[in-house]
Amino acid sequence: MIWIQLIILIVLILVGARMKGIGLGVMGAVGLLIFALGFGLKPTTPPIDVMLIILAVVTAAAALQASGGMEYMVSIAEKILRKNPNHITWLGPLVTYTFTLVAGTAHIIYSLLPIIAEVATKKRVRPERPLSISVIAAHMAITASPISAATVALTALLAPKGYELTHILIVAIPATIIGVLAGALVASRQGKDLMKDPGFLERLKDPEFVKLLDGEPAGEHEGDRVFSAESKRAVYVFLLAILSVVLFAAIPSLRPSFLTDGKMQPLRMVEMIELLMLTAAAAIVFVSKTPATKVSQSTIFRSGSEAVICIFGVAWMSDTYLQAHMPVFETHLSAFVTDHPWTFAIALFVMSILLFSQAATVRALMPLGIALGIPGPALIAMFPAVNGDFIIPSYPTLVAAMGFDRTGTTRIGRFLVNHSFTPPGLTTVIVTVAVGFLIATIVL
Repeated sequence: MIWIQLIILIVLILVGARMKGIGLGVMGAVGLLIFALGFGLKPTTPPIDVMLIILAVVTAAAALQASGGMEYMVSIAEKILRKNPNHITWLGPLVTYTFTLVAGTAHIIYSLLPIIAEVATKKRVRPERPLSISVIAAHMAITASPISAATVALTALLAPKGYELTHILIVAIPATIIGVLAGALVASRQGKDLMKDPGFLERLKDPEFVKLLDGEPAGEHEGDRVFSAESKRAVYVFLLAILSVVLFAAIPSLRPSFLTDGKMQPLRMVEMIELLMLTAAAAIVFVSKTPATKVSQSTIFRSGSEAVICIFGVAWMSDTYLQAHMPVFETHLSAFVTDHPWTFAIALFVMSILLFSQAATVRALMPLGIALGIPGPALIAMFPAVNGDFIIPSYPTLVAAMGFDRTGTTRIGRFLVNHSFTPPGLTTVIVTVAVGFLIATIVL
C-alpha cells in the first residue's frame, strides 16, 4: 500500500508541476483527499506558520515593487554592470545573488537578465556564460536570504530543535557565495568563445542580425531614470526591515517575552518575522504614498500567493504521507541516513526537480530529515540542495534567460537536461553543500 500511495503522490506532483501556477497546490489537495477517503490516512496539520510568513514577506516585497523601489534597486544594478563589462561573467551572478538575497525572490532578476545579455554581447563575451550562472546564483541566493519563503520555512521547522535564523545564515551565505564563484569558474569556460562559434559567425553574415545585435535596446536605460524620493525611502524601509529580522534573530533578548509554561519565553521568530514584514509593508505604503490596492496587483504578490497555495496543498499531502508511514521510514532509513547524512541532500535535490519550488521542497521533505534524526547542522548544510529546479529547463528564469540571448548560445541541448544551466548549476550546488558541511562542522 505504501508504494501505491507513493506512486499517486509522485503522479499528482508531476501533473501539478505541468499545470504551473497553483497547480501543485490544488493537485496536492486532490492527493490528500484520495489518501483520506481511499486509504484512511489522517491529514496532518497544514503548514500554517510557513504560509503566514510567506504571505507577510510577499506583502512587504510587493509593496516595495508597487512603490517603484524595486525598479530603483534594478537601476543601481544596471549601473554596476554597465561600468564593468569585461567582468560580466563574474559580476553578473554576484549582482543577481545580492539582489535576490535582499529581495527574497528571484523574480527581481527578470529586469537584470536583458542587461547582462546586452553587455555580454557588445563585449563579444559568449552570453551563455554570464546568463547561465547569473540565473543559478539567483536561485542559490533564495536559500541564503533571511526573508525568502524557503529560509523562513526551514526556520520554522528547526526552531523547536533550538536552531534560529542566524544559524542558517552563517552557514548558507558563505557556502552559497563560494558555490556561486565555483559555478562562475565553470561557466567562464563553457562553450567556444563567441567569435569562434561557427553558428554565431554564420549569423554575423546577415547585416540585419548585426544591426539588431549592436543596436541600442528600445527605451531608456533603467540607470538613466530619475526616481522619486518616495521610491528611495521605500527601499530604505525594506532594507531596515530585513536588518531588523536578522537582528531580532541574532539577539533573542530584544524580542518581547511572555510567561509560557511557567517560564518567560521570547516571542517566536515566526511571529516576529510576520510582524516586522507586515509593518514594513505598512510603512512603505505610507512613506511612498502608494495606494494599498496597488500592492495586491503587483506581480510579486501574485506569484507569492501562488507559492502559498502550492505549499498549502503539496506540503500538506506530502507531510500526511510521510507521517502515516514514519515508523517504516525510521526502521529502514534512520541508521543509514544518520551514518551518511549527505545522502539526504540527493533526496532534497531530486524532490526540488519535481516540485519546482525551494520552499515546497523544504516543507515536504525536511520534516522527514528531522524525524530520521539527522542533526540540525547537517540539515542546514544540505539546505541549498533544494535548488534542483534548473534541471528541467522550463523554470521561468531559465526560459527568460534563453529568450534574452540574441546570439542563441544559451539553449536547451538535444537530451533536454544537457542545457546551458546544467554544468554551472550542478557545480554550484555540489560545492555549496560540501562547503556548508565544512562550515557547519566548525560554527554549529
